[in-house]
Amino acid sequence: MYNQKQNEGKVSRRVLLSALIAGLAVVVIFTVTPWNYIPTEITEDVTVIATTEYGCVGESQFGLNVVVPDCSAQVGDTVSATFNVPSGLLNGYWEELEKRQNPMVDEWDKDVSGTGLSP
Repeated sequence: MYNQKQNEGKVSRRVLLSALIAGLAVVVIFTVTPWNYIPTEITEDVTVIATTEYGCVGESQFGLNVVVPDCSAQVGDTVSATFNVPSGLLNGYWEELEKRQNPMVDEWDKDVSGTGLSP
């Protein structure tokens, strides 16, 4: 008769490694936060600031320059434009990240005037 060993209460290495990889994947996903870098498509009315051979260049409400192809508008006109904006710019993630990286710079900068080095 064949004697079989029973491993009660032990977890195999394969299961342990799989759990470790799954846990690491979850940590990486929530650390990198890819949804803050995925572009969001926006359509808005922009004011034309220049005309080129490629079309009109307009400025969006986010301060981005947008090229509208096949545009015959004049400078100062308003045209509709569709463009991509990183989600981190829309939801404030980039501003919060910069504040956390340089917490003292914003407080110091608001009271500084002029140019050059300060003591």
